[in-house]
Amino acid sequence: MKHLFNKRERDKEREKRRKGEGGTKIQNSFTSYSPTPPLPPSFFLLAVMFLLITGLVACEGKSPTSSKSNTSASSNQDSDLTFFDVTLEQADEVGRPIWKVKAKRAKYTKEKQIGQAESPYGELYQDGKVVYQVRAEVADIEQDGKQLFLKGKIVATDPRNGMVLRGNELEWRPKEDLLIVRNQLNGTHKQLQAVAQEARVKTREQRMEFSGGVVANSADPQLQMRTEHLIWQIKEEKLIGDRPVQIDRYKNNQITDRGRGNSAEVNLKTKVAIVKQNAQLDLLDPPTQIASNSMSWNMQTEIVTTNAPVRVFHRAENLTVTANQGEMRIPQKTVYLTGNVNAIGQRRQALKSNKLTWYLDNKLVEAQGNVVYRQADPPVNFTGETAVGNLQTENIVVKGGSSGSRVVTEIIPQEKVKGQ
Repeated sequence: MKHLFNKRERDKEREKRRKGEGGTKIQNSFTSYSPTPPLPPSFFLLAVMFLLITGLVACEGKSPTSSKSNTSASSNQDSDLTFFDVTLEQADEVGRPIWKVKAKRAKYTKEKQIGQAESPYGELYQDGKVVYQVRAEVADIEQDGKQLFLKGKIVATDPRNGMVLRGNELEWRPKEDLLIVRNQLNGTHKQLQAVAQEARVKTREQRMEFSGGVVANSADPQLQMRTEHLIWQIKEEKLIGDRPVQIDRYKNNQITDRGRGNSAEVNLKTKVAIVKQNAQLDLLDPPTQIASNSMSWNMQTEIVTTNAPVRVFHRAENLTVTANQGEMRIPQKTVYLTGNVNAIGQRRQALKSNKLTWYLDNKLVEAQGNVVYRQADPPVNFTGETAVGNLQTENIVVKGGSSGSRVVTEIIPQEKVKGQ
């Protein structure tokens, strides 16, 4: 009989628990949990599941312990729900984590379907490894199981290369391998600092795209790039601008050279910039402009090379030289030009040759191969193999070749000049 009595008592106790009489309590050394009305299928559903397991939760700062308290909570379903020591996790199809967010305190607002977390710390994963660590003072959090959204003053750090992104919005799309940080973006790295409207990061490739009012500053070489779209290949240490771009080169925090083009690629390791399509480089000393469709600008050796038709203009002398290709050595203030060289001065004096060396410092030119020198006043032409002199002052000496060829001088009558 005693056994039968005990069995009936146990059956009654099970029936009470099934009907929810008296409530269920999960406790640990931190706090306790009692049943609350079911939350909508949102971001905090995962948090509640986790908290049910660990028992680290408090609803509205209280722990109801009776059916009366449960009824009171049900009547306030539209109020905010507050959670403490919240951890949110999401995994991919094979169980690997794709994000984890912890917060000391989080508040869920039913009307906005958004959770506001205080001092959240998150880890974003790709292929089971942490690719970014995220911190904020306060952040609004949304998630749909596939994407994670954070809004607030956000700081995201790549532990692999030390890149730090600051902004007011963060979006993580793990299936696309895409991290987006926007709204007053500021990026900091040992090699580069950049501001823009948005940054898109491919975490596997360690490839970053800045867009919208991009201003990027490099410490070595000391330069600044301005464009609307800039790609940074972090591993390769390359900056690629596929839109019109301006590059300012600095020495001792002062601009010395300024390059422009429809596109450019800067190798931060070799310190070489390749500028293409309407490429132009303006030098402060000497006051010279180089224009070509493609040029290589070595910022370490300070040598500019073009393998395409080039135009060099000396502003102080008002002298322009064109050629098929050229090279300028900035420290030596020397220009080397090759192929269909044509130099024109401000008084229409002209010098044509196959090759030309132009010493900008002492205003001297040396021409070689099929030299033709022409001046307008007095009108005269000289033809020879070499020429040397000052084109600006029209003091040019034309010589014959080593084979004994002579200089041909042609004096043009005034009537012929007027008739031309």
